[in-house]
This record gives sequence, C-alpha cells and structure tokens, in this order.
Amino acid sequence: MKNKDQFIVFSTEKYNYLKKNLLAEGNYESGELTRKTFPDGEKYYQILSNVQYKEVVLIGGTISDQETLELYDLATGLVEYGARKLNLILPYYGYSTMERSVKKGEIVTAKTRARLISAIPQAYFGNRVILLDLHSEGITNYFEGAIRPLHLYAKPLIIEAAKELAGENFVLASTDAGRAKWVESLAYDMHVDAAFVYKRRLSGSNTQVTGINADVKNRNVVIYDDMIRTGGSLLHAAKAYADAGAKKIFVIATHGIFPNNALQKIKDSGLVEQMMVTDSHPNVLELEGDFLKVKPIHFLLKDALESLGEIE
Repeated sequence: MKNKDQFIVFSTEKYNYLKKNLLAEGNYESGELTRKTFPDGEKYYQILSNVQYKEVVLIGGTISDQETLELYDLATGLVEYGARKLNLILPYYGYSTMERSVKKGEIVTAKTRARLISAIPQAYFGNRVILLDLHSEGITNYFEGAIRPLHLYAKPLIIEAAKELAGENFVLASTDAGRAKWVESLAYDMHVDAAFVYKRRLSGSNTQVTGINADVKNRNVVIYDDMIRTGGSLLHAAKAYADAGAKKIFVIATHGIFPNNALQKIKDSGLVEQMMVTDSHPNVLELEGDFLKVKPIHFLLKDALESLGEIE
C-alpha cells in the first residue's frame, strides 16, 4: 500500500468531478492548473503546482478529440516539469468502436489513439495507463513502448448495482451472445442464472432477435452491457425478454454515453424499469434522476492506485 501523500492529482476539465471525488476519498494533494482559450481557439495550459519528483495522477477520458488532446498536452507538460512517475487514468476509452478494421482502408482509431498516448514522454520511473471495462480487452495491446496498461474491471460495482435494483433473485442477461461470456462470469459470482439473446444480421446496420437461451418468465431480468450509447441493441434485447414473459427489466452499464435524447428514448419505450451506470463518462452527471442512477468509481480508482507497484 502506497503512502497517500505521494500522489498529486490533476484532471482534464471534463473530469474535474472525478478528481474532486478522489481527493475527498484519498486525501491526496490537489494539482492546480490554469486553462485559457485564445481568440483563434488555441488552448493555453499552465501547471501551477510543483510536480518535480512527485508521483502524478492525471484523470481524463478520451470522450472527444479535444479531450484527448488536452490529456496529451497536460501529460506531456507534467513529465517535462519533472514528474517522478505518471499514472494516466482513462475511465472511458472512447475509440473502442473502431477497435479493428473490417473493410479495406478503415483506420483503427482505437490503435492510433493508443499510439498517441504511448508517445507521451516517459517520467523518470515510467508511465502507466489505467483503463476501465474496455469494450475489447485487446485494446491494451495497442499501447506501445514502455507505457504499462492496467485494465480495471468494475465487477464489484456491477454486482452491487444488480442487487440494489433487483434484489437477490433475478436473471442476469446480455444484449447479445458477444457479451455472454462476461455475463456468465458475473452471474456465477452472484449465484444467479444467465441469459442472452440470439441475433440474425439482416444488413450492415440492422439485426433481428431470433430467440433467447433461458427461461425468464415471471422473473426479474437485469441486462448488463459494458457501454450504452443510443440504446438500440439494448431495446431490441429488452423487448425479447419482455416478450418471453420477464416480470421487470432493469439495465446496468459501466459506461453510459447517451448522446442526444438516447436516455429519453429508452425511458419512453416502457420496457425498462430502471437503469444504473457508473460515472466513468461525464454525460451521466446531468442525466441522473429517478430513472437513471449513477454509481461513483473513485473507490475503484483509489484502490488501484494504492496497490500499484513501482515501474521498473
């Protein structure tokens, strides 16, 4: 266990809420910055805290290209001003849709962004990137050079959330067979049944649910997915479970993106009783309410930071 006073914590602007939560939980030193935008849109950053010979934590998800560049600029500056060791926390890795190429000429942005982060100069004792519930576990292999990726799993939060929503007796379900292995692992740990839907692809963008693999009649169903964006796949699965006789349907996700009116669309469907996500993405902060509950992840981050060994 590390001495908590060894860490000085910074964040990109969008992730300042996670920095505050982590500081409150861990009583680390707060890293201070100045940010400005010039009339032509150019960004200005100034590190106000002394980071020389200190172990630095920088929190910032790749939720947009601008956020990714801010993360890169701040990380580079922190190393150049003498950080002893750099821990990058990316609660949400936002380029996982293009984690592989299917058609000729497609650019794998999950790989190019990992290379960008890998290009951050090395602190004296090295750089580490901490990621949470990646859409594809293979993304960790895209980081290059001396940077060390650490893939955290939000399993404790997911188990806690499922029991809060549906009690002890429910079926843990996935949106498709692709997440079945992960859902089966969660269900085993919770001593509940697992279910997933079978799909048939009709075209490049449309799929049809053809059946489910478990009996959910008159039972509560908790659908888990690592990430919810528009909610299209989620609603197809929820309808399949509802048509099969599910009593109530709840939804849990690690990453809630909900662009535009996606959350309202899910709510208006009438298929989902309640949802719960983590605060890995800043979008959920303004959406939290009776229908959407948000679980904080700073406890997981604190435990991960304080259990890390020195990078050799």
